[in-house]
Amino acid sequence: MSPETISIDLKKVLRRLKLSRMLDTLPERLTLARQQKMPHQDFLLIVLGDEASRRDTQAASLRAHKAQLDPTHHLENWDDTANVTFSQELLNELASLRFVESNLNVDIVGPVGVGKTFLAHALGHIACRRGHSVFAVPADRMLKTLKQARLLDTYEAELRKLIGVDLLIVDDFALDAMDALQSRDVYDIFAERQRSGSMIVTSNRGMDEWLSAFADPMRAQSAIDRFNSAAYDLVIEGESYRSRQKPSLQDEKRGRS
Repeated sequence: MSPETISIDLKKVLRRLKLSRMLDTLPERLTLARQQKMPHQDFLLIVLGDEASRRDTQAASLRAHKAQLDPTHHLENWDDTANVTFSQELLNELASLRFVESNLNVDIVGPVGVGKTFLAHALGHIACRRGHSVFAVPADRMLKTLKQARLLDTYEAELRKLIGVDLLIVDDFALDAMDALQSRDVYDIFAERQRSGSMIVTSNRGMDEWLSAFADPMRAQSAIDRFNSAAYDLVIEGESYRSRQKPSLQDEKRGRS
């Protein structure tokens, strides 16, 4: 049976109500309702459920874009054949987002290229789908932005961006040494977020090595203790995940065959 035809008048009404996306699935839904002799209330529930699902998906996509998450970094895209090891049980727990609901943190640590950023952003995408506000930023860019913001008198606004979200993801933390002002910025962010939300921090260094990156040992110890006292540790070991994604002559030949 071919799909039902939608009348011009119905199309006009749907567009006036900003429900024109319903037209994508409405013909098939009408056909299904006729075949199954569906009660009107059940039919209405299905078509409105389709619209609610579309809006949820669009809202999550907009949140992820605003959060600056990599659009390809979803858990379902993880390469299970990668030669890396970590606690799958812990990752499953983190994917439940109970740590966000409890204002806890996550430290993802491991050598270069094992997928730390991938998993951090994947958790960020899950948070966006659940309606949470997220912001992801490399540590060096975060500190440079705050430094520039001081010169432009926009420091408080930039700090609110980092403090005001439900989940802040800081990538490649403690990769470079910080000066006194940067150390103060990190201390302020860690201290404020302890009260306001959760963080995911990725690093090539374990937390016991973070201290050496700070210019101010006292602030460093305080910031690290604040973060660590409420943090899960996801340790990734193994070979570089990125090396598996490098193009090769063999891949090119297979593509031509």
